[in-house]
Amino acid sequence: MSFIYRCHIELHDSMYHATREIGRLYETEPIIHNYALCYALGLVDSEKYATTVSEEDSYRYFCPEQVPKYEQHLTPLNQQGIYVTPAASIHHTSILNTWKYANNNYHVEMEKTQKNIPSFGRAKEIAPESQFEFFVISQKELKLPKWIRLGKWMSKAEVTVEKLPEAKTRNDLFICTHPLNPLDVMFTNQVISYDVVNMPPVSLIQNVQMRGQYYYFEDIKELKIPVRMTYRFRG
Repeated sequence: MSFIYRCHIELHDSMYHATREIGRLYETEPIIHNYALCYALGLVDSEKYATTVSEEDSYRYFCPEQVPKYEQHLTPLNQQGIYVTPAASIHHTSILNTWKYANNNYHVEMEKTQKNIPSFGRAKEIAPESQFEFFVISQKELKLPKWIRLGKWMSKAEVTVEKLPEAKTRNDLFICTHPLNPLDVMFTNQVISYDVVNMPPVSLIQNVQMRGQYYYFEDIKELKIPVRMTYRFRG
């Protein structure tokens, strides 16, 4: 039996992550990657969910090197039957912030200089009170946190969780409008068409037409979620 949770996120701070860099503009796409959500929800670091992750590999307090370890950190979730989808915007607004900085070689390298060369950049962020939706599929009941931190600024966000009624399954051609991680679905479903959302570390897809097995609900006609999604990595 699979437990499926529909989760809503409401931002209490502005959220920033550099989905795209266009010259001096750093843009945040109104979508949250499922890798980021796994870390934010504590599914990676918590001993309750990921006991195979060593203390040295924990990102909770200190990250000794800027080398992602997604495969090492997320594979234990496959073993426990836990999967988190990306989060799509229910409604959002964006804000544009301009920041400036000056040349500080004289401070960093103790160099003498007569020049002060200012520069600037712009960050397009997602504003507070924006809302997102994602799903958690688990082979056991979960208790997810009410408050999480997201993005480069560790922005505060509130999570509301709704346990959905027991889902039925069907094997047929269907359309999933919710964003998906293509690496996690293409090995178990025949993907026919989709729209791409370019973002690191793995671009997502949405409005996906595919053939395969999916969950559906009698009372939520528009919701169809692929079955057997697991974290997979380029290999």
